[in-house]
Amino acid sequence: MKAFVVDKYSKKGTLRLAEMPEPVLGDNDVLVEVHAAAVNLLDSKIKTGEFKLILPYRRPFILGHDVAGRVVRVGSKVRKFKLGDDVYARPRDGRIGTFAEFIAMDEADVALKPANLSMEEAASIPLVGLTAWQVLIERANLTKGQKVFIQAGSGGVGTFAIQLAKHLGATVAITASAASVDLVKGLGADVVVDYRKDDFEKVLSGYDVVLNSQDAKTLEKSLNVLKPGGKLISISGPPDPEFAREKGLNVVLRLVLRLLSRGIRAKAKRRGVTFSFLFMWAQGEQLSKIASLIESGAIRPVVDRVFPFEATNEALAYVETGRAKGKVVIKVR
Repeated sequence: MKAFVVDKYSKKGTLRLAEMPEPVLGDNDVLVEVHAAAVNLLDSKIKTGEFKLILPYRRPFILGHDVAGRVVRVGSKVRKFKLGDDVYARPRDGRIGTFAEFIAMDEADVALKPANLSMEEAASIPLVGLTAWQVLIERANLTKGQKVFIQAGSGGVGTFAIQLAKHLGATVAITASAASVDLVKGLGADVVVDYRKDDFEKVLSGYDVVLNSQDAKTLEKSLNVLKPGGKLISISGPPDPEFAREKGLNVVLRLVLRLLSRGIRAKAKRRGVTFSFLFMWAQGEQLSKIASLIESGAIRPVVDRVFPFEATNEALAYVETGRAKGKVVIKVR
């Protein structure tokens, strides 16, 4: 099968279009014919080697974390899916590889595709949908009447998180450029801070939750918008000791991550708020719940551009510019 692979970690290198063996199917796996895959900043970070200590892939490996497609084969113990099912997923770490014609995934990571979405729209959802779900529902326990600040509101995670937070009944503030105001307000944002003109820490205060997706400076400034007891949840680092424990990292890496996050954890404690790092995990049951929200009309996908499969490197380069509004998708079939 054709696939785009990482041969070596490099900031300037591109993915290689290669002929790769069809995935081996395990007893609990479904083999999916890939119709569409989305591109995420995570793909770029893995390509450059930024996560090689905690996600040690054996090169060459196929890149890609979002998929929508059709089940063409099932393992002997699979009970949830059958041949011909249209599905979507974010395959678990260690088994990524959606920039390909086929992928084998554990059925626990997979859900039926929302019936009202095209394959391209469905492929745009899993990683950002699961990230927003796990931050706002699993970690923050966001409830009606609370206030949440979501950074980069016009990005992939942002466009989904705005809609989920509004569905939960929260007041939503976001940062975005003036060019994105109509988009984010249309998704439900109540307060829009133009990051090119205004400093969000001087505009916002008394928030219950912050979803941080930016750099270390922005992370530290985010402490100032939280009320006592508030929660600062970062998806862009630094990883904390709890993450190290969950990943089962060795003693040395645990110590390194503890030191990396020590500063922000200490500052959060002094302000009476909590800091935590979240690296989203594959979860088919959560994707099923997300599909129900999409089918009900509570959440809609936001797709910026669709590239042909052959232009996967161009799609990745476009994501790396940071200019995409919503998600960037590759049409494979």
